[in-house]
Amino acid sequence: MAMLEERPLGFGRMKRKEDARFIRGQGTFVDDLQLPGMLHGAVLRSPYAHARIVSIDTSAALQHPKVHAVLTGADLEARGLAWMPTMSHDMQAVLATDKVRFQGQEVAFVIADDRYSARDALELIDVEYEPLAVVIDAGRALAPDAELIRDDLEGQTDNHIFDWEAGDRAQTERVFARADVVVEQEMRFPRSHPAPLETCGAVAERDRVSGKLTIWCTTQAPHAHRTLYALLTGLPEHKIRVVSPDVGGGFGNKVPVYPGYVCAIVGAIVTNRPVKWVEDRSENLMSTGFARDYEMRGSIAATREGKILAVKVDAIADHGAFNATAQPSRFPAGFFHVFTGAYDIEAAHCSVRGVYTNKAPGGVAYACSFRIAEAVYLVERLVDCLAYELGSDPAELRLANLLEAEQFPYESKTGWVYDSGDYGPALRKTLELAGYDELRAEQAAKRERGELMGIGLSFFTEAVGAGPRKHMDILGLGMNDTATLRIHPTGKAQLGISVQTQGQGHETTFAQIVAHELGIPPEDVDVVHGDTDTTPYGLGTYGSRSTPVSGAATAIVARKVRDRARLVASAMLEVAPEDLAWERGRWYVTGDPEQGATIQEIAMAARGSLPLPEGVEGGLDAETVYDPPNLTFPFGAYLCVVDIDPGTAKVTVRRFVAVDDCGTRINPMIVEGQIHGGLTDGVGIALMEQIAFDEEGNCLGGSLMDYLIPTALEVPEWETGETVTPSPHHPLGAKGIGESATVGSPPAVVNAVLDALKPYGVRHMDMPCTPGAVWDAMQAGTGPR
Repeated sequence: MAMLEERPLGFGRMKRKEDARFIRGQGTFVDDLQLPGMLHGAVLRSPYAHARIVSIDTSAALQHPKVHAVLTGADLEARGLAWMPTMSHDMQAVLATDKVRFQGQEVAFVIADDRYSARDALELIDVEYEPLAVVIDAGRALAPDAELIRDDLEGQTDNHIFDWEAGDRAQTERVFARADVVVEQEMRFPRSHPAPLETCGAVAERDRVSGKLTIWCTTQAPHAHRTLYALLTGLPEHKIRVVSPDVGGGFGNKVPVYPGYVCAIVGAIVTNRPVKWVEDRSENLMSTGFARDYEMRGSIAATREGKILAVKVDAIADHGAFNATAQPSRFPAGFFHVFTGAYDIEAAHCSVRGVYTNKAPGGVAYACSFRIAEAVYLVERLVDCLAYELGSDPAELRLANLLEAEQFPYESKTGWVYDSGDYGPALRKTLELAGYDELRAEQAAKRERGELMGIGLSFFTEAVGAGPRKHMDILGLGMNDTATLRIHPTGKAQLGISVQTQGQGHETTFAQIVAHELGIPPEDVDVVHGDTDTTPYGLGTYGSRSTPVSGAATAIVARKVRDRARLVASAMLEVAPEDLAWERGRWYVTGDPEQGATIQEIAMAARGSLPLPEGVEGGLDAETVYDPPNLTFPFGAYLCVVDIDPGTAKVTVRRFVAVDDCGTRINPMIVEGQIHGGLTDGVGIALMEQIAFDEEGNCLGGSLMDYLIPTALEVPEWETGETVTPSPHHPLGAKGIGESATVGSPPAVVNAVLDALKPYGVRHMDMPCTPGAVWDAMQAGTGPR
């Protein structure tokens, strides 16, 4: 018993249960799968960004001795599989039939004995293309004479996808008209890529006897994938099994259904053998889900004293050639509603236009909860631009305008209700941890010596936990989550969840939730996920929704088990249920604590011969479907210190202080790990990451030599702090943390860079702040060199 008491129960620091197999190299990833008779697939991709397909000759490839089949768009069209629905109610070509619409688009699929032979045979396919005009610039895509990209869509006459707006335009214009100061700034959030360590891949197998189709694939949303495959193939869902084994990072990149997955499925059906497809790094960077790519023109209105009155923005969202993003369909601009930030303002309005361009499909929820990164970047850059205009200290300007704790729950000017917050203490704690006054004094002394040091701030409000089904869906499916909890007779537990881990530590965190609610040691809780045959239905992990939604479902299902256990305990102890009281791990008789039963004893009795009370059939198992009443709104205050070499314009992040409030912290160690990863991600976005294209649509970021991602050499030792403001509607008070740091860090870094360049008269520059871009800004500045 003493050993059991020493084990961690409930919330607190606990080493991740799943790490034991990973550090021993015992994880199972898609590319590890080896099935008897398995074949390998490879994708032929278009070298053009926009071109008509005149002809495809596969005869030479079919003569290759190790090739079993070559699929083209025409082959899939004959089976009704050439086009597939996306998670945003668009249609995407599986293999191009009429024309290619971005460089790297899938044109043909070769199936061979091994991967090398499949790739060799790609070179034997002869495709004749008729090049077409290329549209890369999102603004240019809206021009009347722009080449039509989606001529496959009936009635589509231009490259426009949607118009979306939030807030009150008329009221906002009235407030702007009476403002003392109006600052406008154009800014760009460049196209970036999640670049997970593991690329995308799938293995498909169809059982020759039952006809059941099994797909092992790198997905963050197994159940949503299964539904889409059922819609695409016409197979009933009980004849489809989707397994997502260990996933080597996702960050939104593994939410969409990619053509390679479908090709593997068709290949397995055509050849009657398992088919594996795994992309290489260049394919992943060129053709899988991108993020961001927003062109924004923002304005902020204020009094001369620095009271922020209103914010407005017009934006263009570049969605690439197909609208494949996995965002809630009723919000085509995602969660951009939070562009008002954490500030107490009178009015706000934004409008967003979505457009098609000749780029790979974009807009995935890349660690930013559906466009929140863009929204936070916009408002935090505007606040710094306002501080520049007024000659105000950026910290004091923010403190004077933050919402107060008594204003929560707060309805923003775009109609969203922030659940809880206490913003001032978070920012003040950041300033205190950083030694803000001392940093400003150090900066002043360095400027006297001609040294470039910058201090950047950002304050963000996140919106996570997608989502309430009355507002949000994917493929018409409500975004609620299910949890099932089985209690074995010995008191061990198996929790089935519908979210899918990609490194977040679900097997640990969710076991801790059960432990917290029932008193079962977390080591005795087996967390099952990633297999549609053995887990309950839900829409997966993205947008930092695991703890806010599935974590809530886990807490509620555990409480159902606890309530059922109370009824069984009342029969065991021969008292009325209302005469029992709970302490962690046992029910006992009120007033007589010696008379009680542990959850393990109750589990055994529930499966035994004990006469059970009415309504209890036997066992403690339970299931719940959780439909969150609202999103949760974590927040944070970040401070970044950079140094810039005046001779080379190289930016060095010297310090970074991050104070996050994610409500109740279940496992602080995992929370800190998520923050460290997100901060590193944000530094990469701010300083080095960009998927760029030339005027012919050639992708200039198709390798990790061209698309730079940060390493330990580019980041400082992170300094973190916390405040805790529980969510009032979440059963645990938890808000989610997985994406906060990625959202809040880019504006802090960019604000620090621009603060360093203040002597040059530079008010704004776009990300990434590479040495070349910083040098150009310095040379174009109006201040002294």
